[in-house]
Amino acid sequence: MHGLGNDFIVIDAINQQVELSTAQIQFLADRQFGIGCDQLLLVESSATPNVDFRYRIFNADGSEVEQCGNGARCFARFVRDKGMIDKDTIAVETASGLIYPSLQADKNVKVDMGPPRFEPTDIPFNSDKQALTYSLATSDNEMIEIGVVSMGNPHAVILVDDVALADVERLGPLIESHSQFPERVNVGFMQIISPEQITLRVYERGSGETKACGTGACAAVVSGIQRGLLARTVNVKLAGGELVISWPDDDASVLMTGPATHVFDGEISWATIRSH
Repeated sequence: MHGLGNDFIVIDAINQQVELSTAQIQFLADRQFGIGCDQLLLVESSATPNVDFRYRIFNADGSEVEQCGNGARCFARFVRDKGMIDKDTIAVETASGLIYPSLQADKNVKVDMGPPRFEPTDIPFNSDKQALTYSLATSDNEMIEIGVVSMGNPHAVILVDDVALADVERLGPLIESHSQFPERVNVGFMQIISPEQITLRVYERGSGETKACGTGACAAVVSGIQRGLLARTVNVKLAGGELVISWPDDDASVLMTGPATHVFDGEISWATIRSH
């Protein structure tokens, strides 16, 4: 499946036993030798009352992460299309808390991503106090101004004049693994077109630059609103397509709306996976 080109292997881990090592996930995610994906998603049962599913996310490097917005839309479409649930709004448990994807009549999926978090210890981000923006010194002795937001996973947001000219390949890895982010960070490069529209590129931890990043879009809009630069509802243009992000007020959840696309179904033998 994919959400605006951010592509996923989605595995039903309810009706079959699935235990994957880091090396096996790396093999499956490899675009030359495996199936290929940005992230691998596991659909699991939840032991929490009134919660429909547990949602686990693994980056292409095999690391498990807390949240993935594009993946959440695909997760919801997957469980509905596979007949695993017949509700329009689904309660889904993630490592960072509950989310509520809702399937829309136009085939898009709206996800209540929960409220953003800004306290450095919640990101996590090493800083003595919370601030609107921070100055980050890179290993190249360059000072970069960033907004820092958690959408269940950590994001650094940089304002740029032109995303086409943004130095994503160089700055992305430098900031992703910066010592002030003990669990690494996703890095967003945001160009503001108008208060209601931005263009965004995201370098994702463990995957590199992707066609789209749902939590990255949420974080960028929240950071822009905080800086007084954006309206409460924003159209976000990414390389793979567009999302609509809304943050109604400072105490509200962030709402993300966009497509979720099924590409193909397949099978891979456990013997093949176990050899890696």
